[in-house]
Parts: sequence; structure tokens; C-alpha cells
Amino acid sequence: MKYGYGVDLGGTTVKMGLFQEDGRLLDKWEIDTDISAGGVNIPADIGHSVLADMKKHSFLKEDYLGIGIGIPGQLWPDGTANAINLGWDHLPLISSLESATGLKTVGDNDANMAAMGEYWQGVGKGFASLVLVTLGTGVGGGIILNGRCLQGAHRAGGEIGHIPVEPGETLVCGCGGHGCLEQYASATGCARIAMDMLSADSEPSTLRSVRKVDARAVWDAVKAGDATAMRIADRFCGYLARGLAVVACTVDPDIIVLGGGVSRAGEPLLTRVREQYARVAFPACRGTPIVLASLGNDAGMYGAMATLLNA
Repeated sequence: MKYGYGVDLGGTTVKMGLFQEDGRLLDKWEIDTDISAGGVNIPADIGHSVLADMKKHSFLKEDYLGIGIGIPGQLWPDGTANAINLGWDHLPLISSLESATGLKTVGDNDANMAAMGEYWQGVGKGFASLVLVTLGTGVGGGIILNGRCLQGAHRAGGEIGHIPVEPGETLVCGCGGHGCLEQYASATGCARIAMDMLSADSEPSTLRSVRKVDARAVWDAVKAGDATAMRIADRFCGYLARGLAVVACTVDPDIIVLGGGVSRAGEPLLTRVREQYARVAFPACRGTPIVLASLGNDAGMYGAMATLLNA
């Protein structure tokens, strides 16, 4: 039996897991992400943590396949990484980790890793292709085709959040564009839609008495039967469905998976997205299953290990 480490690097914490090659998670833990000094200490911190875990076990060094790591940014073929939130600008991530641990290291974008995790050991297990869309502060994505992650020529494959869905938008997206899916189908976008619709009329709604109208408040109100909240949810899901339809007729996946914080809305979200997707999707793709992710916050670690196995 061989072993490896799956690492999911976030802006606040680094999630780390020791895996068997068959996908069994043996141990997991977190360390803080030190973004001081442009994040230069992060590789050493990860390396020290991996070495400390290796000491806990009786495995031989040759029993370890290496380390897989997902990062909130781009990892280039030369092993350098860019991650704005961490302060990285072509930081030599792969060589730094390999020097610190003596273990082979591979990596990719964190959204791609989450998609690979769901494909390998999550709700996508057994399918040949998968699209994961993460609905959080923004909208992220990962596309798996025949067991491989679609990266693209510019490492922009899977940037589903920046599909343009609203040509008349004047507000600028974080990417510098206008009308991106992320501006409507994220948690931030859900709150924005809610505030726009609440200000457009005076119809009674429980949301008017909520201290902070965020995505959770909207979906809680939907579950309670609030009519205004339901209209907000319908508009939110309409944008999401159109974005999914674009992806589906481009890569035609076996399954579409929704993850991220907003996906915890559950069945009310799924029902609306499925209905609206069926109305706008290319006919051959209308039957594509749309389901919720199953691995939660561990998906990135699983995907990092899967990427190591495939390297």
C-alpha cells in the first residue's frame, strides 16, 4: 500500500490529509495560512507539517507517493504559483515543497482539485466526466473529462463564474468584466438580487425585518414560504441555469455538481435550478443530472490526492 498527502491551501487555513492510494483518508488536520511577507513562509509551514505527520507513522519513505496541493490561484508548468490573496507572484511552490519534504509534489487550482475530488471519491464516482460549480462568495468551477482536469491554454479552463450572462450590466465584476455569472449566482450575487428586488416594491416580506439580507437569509425565507424570497430564488436560479446550459452544450458532462456555501440551501435550490435548466439547455443535454456535492470541505484534499495518483 502506498500513501500520499492531499493539501487544500486556503486564504485562512491549510487543510491537510494523509491518504491511502485506494482513497481512504487516514488522518486530517489544519494549520493557519501565514500570508505575512507576501506568503513566502507558506511552503515551509506546509513542509514542516507534513514532516511532523510522517514521524507519527511507521511507513518507510518509499511508501509515500508524494504531495498533491490545490491553491487559490494559478500553478504554471514550471512549478511557480500566482495567488493574489496570498501575495504570490510566480512563487516557486513545487520546488520549495519538494526541497522541504523530499517528496514529489504536484498541484493545480483549488476549484479543479475540488472537482477532481468529487469525481474520484464523491458524488461523481463512476462517471467519465463531471462539471463542479462552487457557489460561494464568488462562483468557481472545475471540469473533468475522461479523468483529466480541463486546464486550458491559459489555465482558465473551468472559470465558470465569468461566463457573461447579463449584457446590460454596468457594475464591474472582480475580473474587470461586466455581467459575469459570478455577479448573480454567488452568495454575494444572491444578496444583491435580494436588495434590488426589495427596493423595487413594498410587498410584505420577512426579509424586510432581517438585520442582514444575505444568501442564507434568502434561502431560509424561501423554506418558510416567503413569496418575495421565492421570486429572488427564481431569479438567482435562472442565472445559474443559463450558465450551466452554456457549459453543458460546450463539454456535455455526464453530471453537474453544485458545491459551496449556497448549495447548502439543498432541495429548494436544486428543484429551481433543474426546472430552469431544462427550459434553456440544449435538447441533448436537458437530461444531465444536477446534484449536490458530497465531500464538503474535504473535496480539495481528495482531489489533490487524486491528482498525485494521476501524475
